[in-house]
Amino acid sequence: MKSNIEAFLNLVKERNNNEPEFLQAVEEVAETVIPYIVEHEIYNGKSILLRMVEPERVITFRVCWVNDAGEIQVNRGYRIQMNSAIGPYKGGLRFHPTVNMSILKFLAFEQVFKNSLTTLPMGGGKGGSDFDPKGKSDGEIMRFCHAFMSELFRHIGPNTDVPAGDMGVGAREIGFLFGMYKKLKNEFTGVLTGKGLSWGGSLIRPEATGYGTVYFAQKMLETKGQDLEGKHVVVSGSGNVAQYAVEKCIQLGAKVLTMSDSSGYIYDNEGINTEKLALIMELKNVKRARISEYIKTYPNSKFIKAKTPWEVKCDIALPCATQNELNDEDAKVLLKNGCICVSEGANMPSTIKAVREFHKAKILYAPGKASNAGGVATSGLEMTQNSLRFNWTRDEVDLKLKEIMANIHDSCIKYGKTEDGYIDYVKGANIAGFVKVADAMLAQGIV
Repeated sequence: MKSNIEAFLNLVKERNNNEPEFLQAVEEVAETVIPYIVEHEIYNGKSILLRMVEPERVITFRVCWVNDAGEIQVNRGYRIQMNSAIGPYKGGLRFHPTVNMSILKFLAFEQVFKNSLTTLPMGGGKGGSDFDPKGKSDGEIMRFCHAFMSELFRHIGPNTDVPAGDMGVGAREIGFLFGMYKKLKNEFTGVLTGKGLSWGGSLIRPEATGYGTVYFAQKMLETKGQDLEGKHVVVSGSGNVAQYAVEKCIQLGAKVLTMSDSSGYIYDNEGINTEKLALIMELKNVKRARISEYIKTYPNSKFIKAKTPWEVKCDIALPCATQNELNDEDAKVLLKNGCICVSEGANMPSTIKAVREFHKAKILYAPGKASNAGGVATSGLEMTQNSLRFNWTRDEVDLKLKEIMANIHDSCIKYGKTEDGYIDYVKGANIAGFVKVADAMLAQGIV
């Protein structure tokens, strides 16, 4: 079996050299899915996984826009349309200077499995640009978004590809993108999700990824007869996902000790309550300031510069910042300090070596493709509401989100429970996501 996995990974590496993030994502899936394929005749010999790691379409384009000084700027735009076997391509747009082909292919590949796990009819895709929104005026961001969409509009549509937001793309950017799409196509359709409530958005959508991450952690804890009440939680990040993960932790009675950004992390031994979270939201969403500003209002807290929060003793860790932010040394420190549960809010925030440490210790560990699927699940619900020309209430959407996260958890148990009773959520998520897509691909033939 090991030779089969190595041969597959060598082939993928040969075709996708210099794409480390993508190769990491493929390796994590291959280690659990290839043994399952070999054991099931229906999939064996059909090159299903090889077809899944090859994008159906890769689009790159030039984005020219004018800054406030009247200077022409040039960025690169991307859209990776990975797999459409179970529905239109679905996945976010990321605006960040680190964006490249490797990162977007890894995100698109993960998105295929994540979307499959939701049970909603959505394929997988991802896109974005190396444009950096930080420090830009609203006018500059509008001009960039309009220029970006003036090319992307040719390749998307409500029944073809439905992008959403991601890092660097929030409600403001979605609004500008949608406005240009509407102008160019002369139609009002649900081509983007994450829209404003007054023009086709869904309640709970901004909160969904963070809420879903915590709902999944709650389901994992229930398998041990526990819940979040009184648990100490360490959170990384301070963007949308982290903010709402913290909000839900507070609502469920947990004590959140940290949040972070690229400059370092804050540690509040008294716990981040609703009032303190409101300050962080203002700092990050309105003032676009550094997390370190927090200690000016709450001087009893600490700011630890240029470090991640995994050294802080906790019961639960929620990595909600970015890929590969938690390595094997961080994992060892978390385990030594008594961490019993890790639920990923970001995409692939733990390195492969870190994941192996969690598995070795047999703690509760959920990969992002399962635990952070709440965001795309609610995007799928937004698509449904757009098709119906109807809006569900906040409680209705939240209930559907809880049900979807519970169903994903059940799927992980179905395919990930080992003989000794341990639940390998990575194996469970990978196989559950694979089966639905693979069955659809087999049914549709070689296309």
